[in-house]
Amino acid sequence: MNYVTIENNYSIQTFDLTKKYKDQNAVNGINLAIKRGEVFSLLGPNGAGKTTTIQMLCCLLKPTAGTATIMGYDIKKNPSAVKEVIDISPQETAIAGHLTAWENLMLMGGINGLKKEETKKRAKELIELMGLAERANEQVQNFSGGMQRRLSIAMALISDPPVLFLDEPTLGLDPQARRAIWKHIEHLKEKKTIILTTHYLEEADALADRVAIISEGNIIAIGTPKELKNDIYGMRTVVIKAQKLSSTCIEGLKEMYLSVREIDDGIEIKARELNFDEIVDYIRSSGAKIEWFSMEEPSLDDVFLSLTGKEMIK
Repeated sequence: MNYVTIENNYSIQTFDLTKKYKDQNAVNGINLAIKRGEVFSLLGPNGAGKTTTIQMLCCLLKPTAGTATIMGYDIKKNPSAVKEVIDISPQETAIAGHLTAWENLMLMGGINGLKKEETKKRAKELIELMGLAERANEQVQNFSGGMQRRLSIAMALISDPPVLFLDEPTLGLDPQARRAIWKHIEHLKEKKTIILTTHYLEEADALADRVAIISEGNIIAIGTPKELKNDIYGMRTVVIKAQKLSSTCIEGLKEMYLSVREIDDGIEIKARELNFDEIVDYIRSSGAKIEWFSMEEPSLDDVFLSLTGKEMIK
């Protein structure tokens, strides 16, 4: 079968992309169309098929069946052309610890066939972009995990690829370091097509234009974070704490909403359609005094739990 990129608007398309090991499908015939300039996240737990998919798209692993095109080049027919338009920041940071940040970038520029002056220009820009200027001439074995990840992303950007793969870019980092990486990824939005694999739900929610949830090698949902939260799960939650909240009031709320749960000094109500003013008026009319409340929108955690019956293990 001949595969072609059907629209120029897409950087990446996959066509029944499959990887099988013995009797198990690690990736099971996935079909994706990723637009130019978008941040697209593959979201799923370890072992879901995220890294295998990335390795096939980067021509590091041959598909068992199906194929994909990247910037119009077929990964099976023209892998050398594919490698010229992509780069990857892998899950395991591939940096030379005994070299400085500057030396790592210069080395990577040479590997990518860039001229020395062009590499110097790009390295200077990327060191500034990634906030590494003050320690550019220090051996990176002395860097924190977060700084090493930022350098790894800079190394992937040295050739200025139109398509960038970030495989678990914040894995194992503390929250502060993770948010620093997020800031730099945000800076790249619309300038590159970025494929981000992660099992951090809040990371996909914060960064991705669209998300594909992958489980056991299958794409089980795809859409913007908002679409997934509204269309697939759609629940909203209100938590209210109140004095003198009577059992009669609680029973009345249970008649109004299917999911009403008593908590310490209050209630939690979940529903697709919540009339907050109606709830507050009803509670106050019963003689209770509201002390505190919060409204919560559904999260990608809720979506994942709803689709798989499992919580994401981090």
